Amino acid sequence: MTGARSASEGDADTSVGTRGGDTPDAEPRTASHWRPARGPVVCLGETMAAVAPAPSDTLDGAESLRLSVAGAESNVAMYLADLGLPVSWLSAVGDDALGRRVRAAVEGAGVDVSGVRTDPARPTGLLLKDPGAAGTRVHYYRQGSAASALGPDVLDDARVGGAALLHLTGVTPALSPSCRALVERALGTPRARRTHAVSFDVNHRPALWPPDTAAGVLRDLADGADIVFVGLDEAQELWGAGLTEADVRGLLSSPRVLVVKDGGRGATAFTERGVCTVPALAAEVVEPVGAGDAFAAGFLAGLWRGTDLTRALRLGHITAASALQVVGDHGPLPDADTVEAMLALTERDWCRAPTR
Repeated sequence: MTGARSASEGDADTSVGTRGGDTPDAEPRTASHWRPARGPVVCLGETMAAVAPAPSDTLDGAESLRLSVAGAESNVAMYLADLGLPVSWLSAVGDDALGRRVRAAVEGAGVDVSGVRTDPARPTGLLLKDPGAAGTRVHYYRQGSAASALGPDVLDDARVGGAALLHLTGVTPALSPSCRALVERALGTPRARRTHAVSFDVNHRPALWPPDTAAGVLRDLADGADIVFVGLDEAQELWGAGLTEADVRGLLSSPRVLVVKDGGRGATAFTERGVCTVPALAAEVVEPVGAGDAFAAGFLAGLWRGTDLTRALRLGHITAASALQVVGDHGPLPDADTVEAMLALTERDWCRAPTR
């Protein structure tokens, strides 16, 4: 596979597991873990205009609403751009004001949007966020949207052909039969025939799936990816209430790297070389929406840079914390010096570190 670096190339692996000590990376450095090649990244999926009240208001009581953009794949793309990676976003928007707003917002974050299609016949998708004591409810208005008409031909785009990494999520196959065919083609291509690595965030959205269909489809798709992200809670909802992180690895044994996120507690990365767990940072949560996308971007950026798994997971947590502390899906990262200092902390100091 030309789009990936083998386990015998690159930096030493630290995927055996985190241990205490006075150095930041206490794991043995005996063998290299797999990572994608360094090169352009493509994120593919729908982004919608998003409407939400101020954090202290609910949707039915607010006198004014805030307009922003929301999309799992473009969230990842924007954070990857923040972290210095060359990244493109592929999608479709309507020939309308919301579509122009979406395109401008993603482009303004430093993402190449030249491959985004404008559909003259279909609208840009819309979502409404409704914060409440039990969490934020999301109402989708995306049926028949421009992005729902995307199909496998998107993968023929030259940006995909020249990419080192293609990032997809489980949202896309739920949008329409053509979108599902797109993702099935991307993940059904044998690894030996791919020109790039593929990462896949399970990102289960129950409201988008017909009853009793998501579990099998998402498991099959995820098992075809090189890198997979899944929350422990969503894995339990999809595949069994009593699942542990190790059980999830048993279900998804093919990915080269599997990251299982356990909410505010931590995240565990599984590779053929072993297991690495890093606790999450303590963070004040303004709104959790978008944190999973931010984590994926941070972790992917760490792998792309050639760092070890401990630091890749830490960068995921740092990036996720920036999303947790804002109403929108995309928050400001700490400055580069602060990030580097946090990545270099000992395990003991990391576990006590506040978010910046």
